[in-house]
Amino acid sequence: MTFFYRFILLSLLLSYGVAGYGQQAPPPTISGDFRQLPFTEFVRQLAATTPYRFYYKPADVDSVRITLQVVDQPLDEVLRRALRATPLQFAVAADHRVYITTGVAIETRLPDNFFQPAGKEPAAQAGSNPAARPVVAGAVAGKVYELGLDQASSNGKATITGRVREAKSGEPVVGASVYIENPTIGVSTDQFGSYTLTLPVGRQRLNLRGLGIKNTVRLLNLHGNGKLDLEVEEDITPLKEVVIEAEKDHNVTSMQMGVQKLDIKTIKQVPTVFGEADILRVILTLPGVKSVGEGNTGMSVRGGGTDQNLVLFNDATIYNPSHLFGFFSAFNPDMLKSVELYKSTVPARYGGRLSSVLDIATRDGNRKKIEASGGIGLLTSRLTLEGPLAKGKGSFLVAGRTSYSDWLLKQLPSKSLNSSAASFYDLSAHIAYDFSDRNSLYATGYYSHDRFRLATDTVYNYSNLAGSLKWKHVINDKLYGVLTGTFSRYQYSLSTERNPVTASQLSYNLNQGGVQADFSYFPNARHTIEFGGSSLFYQIAPGSLSPLGSSSLVVNDVLSTERALESALYISDRFDISPRFSVAAGLRYSLYNALGPRDVNEYQPGISLSESTITGVTSYGSGKVLATYQGPEYRLSAKYAASANSSVKLSLNRMRQYIHQLTNTTVVSPTDSWKLSDRYIRPQVGDQASVGYYRNFESNTIETSVEAYYKVMHDFLDYKGGATLLLNHHLETDVVNGEGRAYGVEFMVRKSTGKLNGWLSYTYSRSLVQVNTGTDIINGGSYYPSNFDKPHDATLVSNYRFSRRFSLSMNLNYSTGRPITLPLAKYYLGNSLRVYYSDRNAYRVPDYYRMDLAMNIEGNHKVNKLAHSSWTLAVYNLTGRHNPYSVYFQSQNGQINGYQLSIFAQPIPTVTYNFRF
Repeated sequence: MTFFYRFILLSLLLSYGVAGYGQQAPPPTISGDFRQLPFTEFVRQLAATTPYRFYYKPADVDSVRITLQVVDQPLDEVLRRALRATPLQFAVAADHRVYITTGVAIETRLPDNFFQPAGKEPAAQAGSNPAARPVVAGAVAGKVYELGLDQASSNGKATITGRVREAKSGEPVVGASVYIENPTIGVSTDQFGSYTLTLPVGRQRLNLRGLGIKNTVRLLNLHGNGKLDLEVEEDITPLKEVVIEAEKDHNVTSMQMGVQKLDIKTIKQVPTVFGEADILRVILTLPGVKSVGEGNTGMSVRGGGTDQNLVLFNDATIYNPSHLFGFFSAFNPDMLKSVELYKSTVPARYGGRLSSVLDIATRDGNRKKIEASGGIGLLTSRLTLEGPLAKGKGSFLVAGRTSYSDWLLKQLPSKSLNSSAASFYDLSAHIAYDFSDRNSLYATGYYSHDRFRLATDTVYNYSNLAGSLKWKHVINDKLYGVLTGTFSRYQYSLSTERNPVTASQLSYNLNQGGVQADFSYFPNARHTIEFGGSSLFYQIAPGSLSPLGSSSLVVNDVLSTERALESALYISDRFDISPRFSVAAGLRYSLYNALGPRDVNEYQPGISLSESTITGVTSYGSGKVLATYQGPEYRLSAKYAASANSSVKLSLNRMRQYIHQLTNTTVVSPTDSWKLSDRYIRPQVGDQASVGYYRNFESNTIETSVEAYYKVMHDFLDYKGGATLLLNHHLETDVVNGEGRAYGVEFMVRKSTGKLNGWLSYTYSRSLVQVNTGTDIINGGSYYPSNFDKPHDATLVSNYRFSRRFSLSMNLNYSTGRPITLPLAKYYLGNSLRVYYSDRNAYRVPDYYRMDLAMNIEGNHKVNKLAHSSWTLAVYNLTGRHNPYSVYFQSQNGQINGYQLSIFAQPIPTVTYNFRF
């Protein structure tokens, strides 16, 4: 307790003691015209004309100015009006002492029921009956909450459950820490804001901390099992710099390694191209995550391919998470709450990809009032609406975004480009509804569409459709389950009509439907058990070519539909062996069946598959299994706390992947398609071992970490020279299953508090592939760099806040150029001119470097105003460096010349206006 609060306590006791003597004089009234007075001058003038004396911390009021005109008003009314737009509270004692504090106002007298007879039940109490559950918001300091009076514990332990929500919006607080300190027992709230905690009975001091909320303490008298919902206030400090303390030691104390969690506030600080907050571009600044090309949101995680990343939007899979060839992320930033990237310790409930899981969660929406927010930029605009349903039992959230980029293309000097067209839009919706304390429903829908034509008559169209429906049911105080149904669709088409004779349309379609059941069980404070199962059904139309118009001579060509069923069961347990040592182990068993109807080619054994070695065809009927793959996936992690601010962690993972992306370019293209495993294309299997050391400095305000990893990938998909990927009826003849390995070391320093904050990361890594199957050999059977091998990568993200309204953000990025195969010479063979190429990926494109700068200008921070707005001024590629988007070659005058294509070869200034009602 600080001296200031000790003084308040002592003076209150004295004033309470003397208040009962004598008749109090009527309180004086106040008149005056105060205009833009600093708070200290305002109270000085009041003290000079009244008997009141004011007590406060200078740091709490250093930015407060008072504008007020009053005539014969009591002090209570004057202070109420003066402090209305600030977080300050006041309390007036009987001896004319006035106490100014932040947060909850000081009580200057004891409650009427303070001296209750022993055994009489207090008003603030709750048992196991949900109807009697208190919602604790803005509680008086020192108040004790009685729990479980009607369920006395027989073993000295009791379980409390509940939800943590924001007081203003009613949204659940995800990832908040709920704990007691002695003994140290705690949990984090789940995706629904729920928590379950088993504690010793008796008097307990319950702490609550979370990202962006005020630290909260509640005093409990625990008799037995009970329910306790908590409402917390948003942590906004308009008088001083923002200091984020939530989970500030989470990187040291948590079991997980290789996990990065970002909130939307952090994401919006990082400058991006075209000025719009982009979660995927911020993810690319993290250690171990690398971009596959300039202006592209495709990412390689720890040397893996772009298809080895599972992107989930409220548990629904998104297959192409970008707009306009990767220049924009597919997700509206105003819709999102948090983003988690798992690249090492992947929970057992996830599967199906080798490298990472990107879990994107939306907000639930405001349960207290209707709000609107959005932004207007040079190329895009967005709008979000949210509000309550059924008197706060639920909420809705609807968001939309669209582009109008054609006007910018028309300003370009190139005639081919200014005749181009590009547009996109996306729509998102989310509903949360509580039927009862034990049953809640969550529904999410998402749709996006892109259409563009760049310098040709070919029109590209592609779209994503995704949805999820969740039912959460609380079975008892220690067990709850979530049943989830999902649907995802990705489709694209390319059409050309300039020449009526060759007018045609190429189409592709992928559908995925799934169901998953997840259960969480909390037997005691030392164990957290999760178990469940899932099943996914795939149906892919891998390609069809059809004529457009009656004059077209294009012949219909349709590839056979692919179907498959992927199922899994899992169980995991976290066990705290001691306060310093914890272990988490999980087992996931996956089963994959490729299904008919399908015609499968048969080939001569012992030689490379080719069209000339086909010996026959085997037909499989509808629902018949043509290939089966299965196997266990292991999850193991351990943490040893070397000290209060340092720890060592270890993890081992095995993952399986049954769906593969087909692409003949390094960057991600909307024409990239997905292929299911079958008799010839085997599933990818990856094993990864990681070790890390984590240490915090300066009271956990500076985080440092070093992680090393080694990953082995089996049946890594690669391609033969000159492979044909589109409309290939025997694709297995153009692909090969190779072996891959990746290893590296990641360094990160992060400062999350103060006026200057951000992070610095550096990664050294290698990603290598070997194709030496006996029938297929590339580069003589030796290991060669994969398309995602970029040994050096360094990123600096920094933010400096000059004041509450002005901040500056900077982003620096450097990486090694990606590998490339070059044409070295030309030669004649049989009177035919041929090109001699280097070994695969033997050379590299130029290194990549970029610097971005942005200034954020906030409106004033008055609480009661019609709209809160801000401006973002940004410059992408400030130095104007010509970073390569791609490298291509042309034969001119008998020579082969190489050219570098740069998309952003000059600084790109942008301005965005953001608003919230």
